[in-house]
Amino acid sequence: MGQEMADPDEVRQEFDRFSLRCSLLAPASAERAFAVFTGSLTDWWVREYTWSGPEALAELGIEPRAGGMLYEIGPYGFRCDWGRVLTWDPPRRLVFTWQLGPDRVPVPDPARASEVEVLFLPEGPDRTRVEVEHRNFDRHGEAAEGYRKALTAGWQELLCRYLATVARGAA
Repeated sequence: MGQEMADPDEVRQEFDRFSLRCSLLAPASAERAFAVFTGSLTDWWVREYTWSGPEALAELGIEPRAGGMLYEIGPYGFRCDWGRVLTWDPPRRLVFTWQLGPDRVPVPDPARASEVEVLFLPEGPDRTRVEVEHRNFDRHGEAAEGYRKALTAGWQELLCRYLATVARGAA
């Protein structure tokens, strides 16, 4: 993989049946924390969690506006959209749909997708609390609880990699 990871104890998690909340302290301004989260997905997202896989992934991105798409570009320029930006409010808040089902198949209907909200809360000039809530897993149907459990581990790894990416830029 080659991607660095922060200590898992640096990402705190709470969950209930259909939602997951994560919190971490990033060694960066809110502007930088937001920019790394939204503009450097390819640097911290776990490549094995993509359709293209680690060898063929070309790009992960977020179109920076409400209505923009979260997408992956893989082999031969193939693009897979897997979410839609609902709120784009840099450097404070990002909300997007999670339009991948428990079977990793795209879910075109946003009413059947879960939702992710990310808050960037300054705690000083070079410290930002990042809070991630992935909610509404019940919209994914019968597999909702299992999917939330799987993504509890998934978000732990993703956010540890995100934190390592932010810290690398702060050094």
